[in-house]
Amino acid sequence: MTEKAQSNNAQSKEDRMAKAESMATGFLDFARNDKRAADRAAEVRHIIAILHKWGIHTLGQFAALEKEQVSLRLGPEAVQLWERANGKATRLLKLVQPPESFAESFEFENEIETVEPLLFMLRRFLQQLTLRLGALYFVAQELQLRITFSDKNSYEHLFKIPEPSNTVEVLFRMLHTHLENFTSSAPIIAVALEAEPTKATQQQFSLFETALRDPMQLSETLARLTGLVGAERVGTPVLEETHRPDAFRVEPFAWQLDDTKATGDPLPSSALRRFRSGTAAAVLLEQKKPAHVRSAELQGAVVQQEGPFLASGDWWDRNAWARAEWDLQLANGVLCRCHQHEQGWAVDGIYD
Repeated sequence: MTEKAQSNNAQSKEDRMAKAESMATGFLDFARNDKRAADRAAEVRHIIAILHKWGIHTLGQFAALEKEQVSLRLGPEAVQLWERANGKATRLLKLVQPPESFAESFEFENEIETVEPLLFMLRRFLQQLTLRLGALYFVAQELQLRITFSDKNSYEHLFKIPEPSNTVEVLFRMLHTHLENFTSSAPIIAVALEAEPTKATQQQFSLFETALRDPMQLSETLARLTGLVGAERVGTPVLEETHRPDAFRVEPFAWQLDDTKATGDPLPSSALRRFRSGTAAAVLLEQKKPAHVRSAELQGAVVQQEGPFLASGDWWDRNAWARAEWDLQLANGVLCRCHQHEQGWAVDGIYD
C-alpha cells in the first residue's frame, strides 16, 4: 500500500507540474503578443510560480479567483493575466497589409514577330501600373522588362528612371526607344513589366526660375546611341587597373555617384597636357640619350633629360607592350615627355 501511495503522489506531482507548465506556456503566449514581452516574461514566470505554490495549476482555477484578491496579493500584472484568462481583455486590431506588387504580365495567344503588338501591350501595362502607383502616392523609380521567347529563352532589362515619374508617356517613350533596335532570334510569346515604387520627391523652385528641361532626355539619348553604335561604345570611361597609358573601359552610365572620399592630399606635380593621338617624333641620340627632338608639335635641342623610365605589361598575351619614357627640357624652355617604342619615338605631351 505504501509503494502504491508513493506512486500516486509522484504521479499527482508530475500532473501538477505538467499543468503548471501548460499554464505558464499559455500566459507567455499571451505575453508574446505584447510589445513588452521581453520585459514581462520574468514577472509572469514569478506570478505562475506563486500560483503553483497555492495549488493553482490551470487557467480555469486561476480564472475562478476573485479579481480584487488577485490584485491585492499579486499586483497589476496578475490582474492583466486574470482578465485575459476570463476573456475580458481587449486590444485594437493590428492592421497587417501585405506588400504591394506592381507587376503586369501577358501571354500572347499567337507568337508575335513585330514590335507593334509588344508596344501596345506595354502601354496598357504602364497605364495600369501608374494608376495603382498613384492610388498609393507612389511613383516608379525602376522598370523591369522581361520578354519570353518561343524557344524558352528570355530577355530582361532594368530601366533606371533618372527622375521617378508616373507619367505614362515619359515611361513609354523610354521603353519605345530601347525596343526600336531590339532584335530576337525567336518569336515572342509572353511579356512582363514590373515597377519599383518610391515616394515622390518634392522640389522647391525659385519664384522666377524657369521650368527644368526634360530630365529623361539624357536617358533617351543614351538609348538611341546604344542602338546606333552598340552598348560597348556608350557609357562612362573608367581607367583600367594597369600602367598601360590610356588604357580604359566603358561602363554603363550610372545615375548615382559613389560616395568616395580622398585618402589624402595629392602629391604636388606638374600637369601633363597629353597629345591623345601620340605625335610621332624624330629623335637624335647621343650616347644613347636624346639630344634633339623634332615633331609637328615641338622641336629643339635637349638641354636636360631624365630617364629612361621603363614600363611594360601584358607580356603573357598578344597585347604585350613595352616602352621607355623620357622627361626632356628643350633649349626654348619647353618641358615634354617622349617615349620610345618598337616603331620609333613619339611625344606624349607638354608639362605646364
